[in-house]
Formats: sequence, structure tokens, C-alpha cells
Amino acid sequence: MVDTKDEDIDDEMVWDINREKAMMAPQRIKLVTKYILEHFDQKTYRGDKTYIYNTLTNISQVAFGKNGAVEEIKQKQRVSGFNSIFAVASVPMAKLYYQEFKKQMAKDPTKKLRIATIFSYGANEEESDGILDEENSEDTSALDQSSRDFLEAAIKDYNEMFHTNYSTDSDKFQNYYKDVSLRMKNKELDLLIVVNMFLTGFDATTLNTLWVDKNLKMHGLIQAFSRTNRILNSIKTFGNIVCFRNLQKRVDTAISLFGDKNAGGIVLMKGFKDYYYGYEGIDGKQMPGYADMMEELEEKFPLSEPQIVGEQNQKDFISLFGAILRMRNLLSSFDEFVGKELITEHDLRDYLSRYQDLHDEWKRKREQGESTDIIDDIVFEVELIKQIEINIDYILMLVKKYHDTHCEDNEMLITITKAIDASPELRSKKELIENFIAGINDVEDVMKEWHDYVAEKREEELVQIIKEEKLKEPETRKFLENAFRDGEIKTAGTDIDKLMPPVSRFGGRNRAVKKQGIIDKLKLFFEKFFGVGGSFTTEKPKFFNYADAMAQQSVLMVAEDSATHGTKKDAE
Repeated sequence: MVDTKDEDIDDEMVWDINREKAMMAPQRIKLVTKYILEHFDQKTYRGDKTYIYNTLTNISQVAFGKNGAVEEIKQKQRVSGFNSIFAVASVPMAKLYYQEFKKQMAKDPTKKLRIATIFSYGANEEESDGILDEENSEDTSALDQSSRDFLEAAIKDYNEMFHTNYSTDSDKFQNYYKDVSLRMKNKELDLLIVVNMFLTGFDATTLNTLWVDKNLKMHGLIQAFSRTNRILNSIKTFGNIVCFRNLQKRVDTAISLFGDKNAGGIVLMKGFKDYYYGYEGIDGKQMPGYADMMEELEEKFPLSEPQIVGEQNQKDFISLFGAILRMRNLLSSFDEFVGKELITEHDLRDYLSRYQDLHDEWKRKREQGESTDIIDDIVFEVELIKQIEINIDYILMLVKKYHDTHCEDNEMLITITKAIDASPELRSKKELIENFIAGINDVEDVMKEWHDYVAEKREEELVQIIKEEKLKEPETRKFLENAFRDGEIKTAGTDIDKLMPPVSRFGGRNRAVKKQGIIDKLKLFFEKFFGVGGSFTTEKPKFFNYADAMAQQSVLMVAEDSATHGTKKDAE
């Protein structure tokens, strides 16, 4: 899969011609495609790691608009994983890969990806000066008829996928280019096959992987590799470059030639063994690996000890476990990590529970203004905790098992409590879940009963808040509908004022105190009911029975298999 031919041969031009015939061999195209489909979820964290992202809701209108003529409408949504670009050597190779992806995905629906391709002419595989030519995003006239017919068919697939109406005609192709760009940034496309397009000047924070089956060098290599260097959050702290050709010499040359300034923050990551077993740093200091960290965790903070006593011990645990979470996040992109996690799912949940307990404790200390020497030094990896998430569906599955034992399995109750405590998302819902469990003895359908229970409690508590605070009911319901849609309570602006009683009832500082009290109550309400029982509605219901709208998340990180040569990079 990876070409290891020495690139310093004499007659490189002749060799390139013969090499490309081999590179486009059907069996090779098949194997590379198979590898990408099998490892896509691992490299991009699809179906595994979720985060809140500001998505564009009117892509087609914006794509057809002229120079910002159409206002972009965005809303916050929880999305899973990232997306990728596949850079190939030529238009004929793009055609072969696109067809092979369609063929393999048709045979195995579990490997289904949203794929598109775009190109505007038969670009050379590489430029002699290492600078990638910009493909024309407005004109496909340079394409031969065969390539244009193929692109027309690929755009037809795209139109069916997104209910659009693009083609290779000049004006429609320009809009297609814009649409593809926006959907890549919106993470609506999983993989985009390109020749040169989108390898220069395109930035998308959701893009974390570049698959490469073309020769790149010098400035062009730096440009292409930089596509994945936009840091988004603590989950995406680096980009993946998966090469199906041996570009190591060219990478080293480009990095040394251009240096940090022009390399855009590209830093080659070390190998799996270095991160797993440790390595020697630049200053000669020995850097601990994942195995060392796990050994220290078990020795200093065994689960057999009921709690961690003493501020310094707690600080040491927080620091160590946070480092483990960061290292797991990094190692999960390596194929070799599968089966080498050195911890069971059960024990990981227990450690997460302890970590979350300390997070809540230190948060309370900060809010109460307690003076200690270490509070300001405490840094919790909250986003990374959420990636090893226990979602409500998992909890309900455990509840159902408990119910099936006629509510007599106390060990299952302990498991449920630990699972809730390990999740920052579910702690605010703990009372809701526990009260539900206490009353399920006689129910027939646990899942249906849960949705009915949540809907009833949500309406009951909302009515109580409106009554106690004398809020305007229609405006309050609309405000919360928007909050549940956007994934947050927005307190800036005048939205809260619109819910409050007339100004004449309060004056000056009293009104500010009243407003903050309302905000606090609405936040608690939101945290308790967000993500457990479907979307909110402005209508005052007699009865709710929503399907659970939470996106499915893995209980633990996805295990990976196989191996390939790849170059991974950190970014600023």
C-alpha cells in the first residue's frame, strides 16, 4: 500500500510514468479504498467523540448568493467526529477511487460515507517547483469529454444526496464549488476526493484527516498538510496525515527548508511506541509514556482505596489522570493502540467518577471563594471526560436490566450510580433518574415509561417556575424552545427581560437580582432536561411521548485495528 521506492533515482521522469501505471492498478485502488473505509471512523472519531458546533442551516441559498448577498443562518448542534479530504494524483485516479468507493460501500452499508469529488482540469500530479496550481473553481472547459462526463455523473450523485441542482456548466459549477466548500465546513460531507482543489487556502475546523495518494513536495506539501491544522477544541489538538506513498524524505526536506514560520505550525508527531512507552525530550528529560502513567495511576491511586485524601494528593491525581485522558485522545488515532488500553471499561468509569467528583468539589471551592494554594493550578479536562461518555441510552439499558431482575439486583444499582457519577452530562440529571428508578416496579415498557416520565416532570417543573417567578408563559416557552434547539441558555441581550414581569414591579438593583435568580432557575431546568427526552416545544402539552433525540455515543473510545504508514502532526 505504501510505495517505498527510492526517490533519488536517475531517470525520474521515465520511472514516474511506469510507477503511475502501477499506482492505478485495480487491486491497489481496491486495497487503499478498503483501508480508508475500515479506518475512517478511527481517524476522524466518527460516532465516537461529540462536541457542540455552530452549523450553517441555509447552505444552498448562500452558495447561490453573490459575494455575501445572502446572510448566513447558523445554529448550535451536537455533532460527532470530523471529516477528511483525499488528495489523489490525477483526474483518472480520482475517477477510479470514486467508483471503487461506491462499489465497496454498496456491498457493505455499515461502511457508508457521504462522499463527493471535485476537479476542473487534468492537473499534473506535482509541479516541478513544488507549488500546487490552483484549479479554476468557475470553469471546467479544460476537461476532456470523458472527465467531464464522469464529473457530471458525480455531481448528479451529489444532487441526489443534498437535493440540489448543480452541473458542470460554468455558473452552476461555480455554485457547486461553493456548496461543497460550505458542506465540508459544516461536516455534511465525510470525504472529498480532490486533485489540487481545496489543498491551498481552504480552512475548515471540522477537517482533521488528509489521505494522500499523490506526490507532494516543498511548498505544496506544506500547503496540503496545513489543511488539517485548524484547532477546534481539546478533542482536535492535531491533524492526521495518512500517506499511501513514501513522502518521509520530502516531509523532512520541506519542514527543514521552510521552518516553523512557513510550515504553519506543522510539527511531526512521534511514533506510537514513543507515546506509549515514553521518550527522551529535547532537553534530555525523559518523557513518560502512557504505560508509565497507567502504572503510576494504579500504584498511587488504586481503586481499592475508597477516596483520595489530602489536597496535594488530589492535585496529583487530577494532573495525572488529565494527562492520561490527553494521551488516550492522542493514541486513539494510532492503529496499534487497540487492545493496549491497560484498563477495563469498568475501572475507567470508576476513575472518571472520582475525577468528576473532584471537579465538582473544586468548582464549589472556587465559587465559595475558599482560599487554597492550589485551586488556581487545577485544570480539568472536561471536554475529554465527555468523550468517554455514558449517555442516557446506556443508563436506561442498565435500568432495564435492573427492572428485569424484579428490582432486586443491588449490584446493578451500584453500577448505575457509578455510571451516572462518571458522566458530567448526567450528574445534573441524577435526581431525575433515581426518582424514575424508584418507581419502575410495575411498568411494562421501561423506555416508553422513561419518556412519559421525563415529559411529565419537565412540564410540571416549567409550570412551577413560570408561576413562582410570574414569567410570561408564551415568551418563556419560546425562549426555552430556542435553548433546547441551540444547546444552551443564552443570557446576553434582552431575551430574559422579555420573560419578566413588568418593570414597574421592580426597580434598580432589585430587578438585577430578580433577573439573575430567573437565569439560575432556567439554567438548572435546562441542564436537568436537555438531552433526555427529545426536543422542546412552545405548545403547552397535555402529554409528551417524544423519542430520545440524543445522538448515539460510544460508552468508551472505539477500538482500532490494522496498521499503515502515516504522518501525523501537531498544530499551533
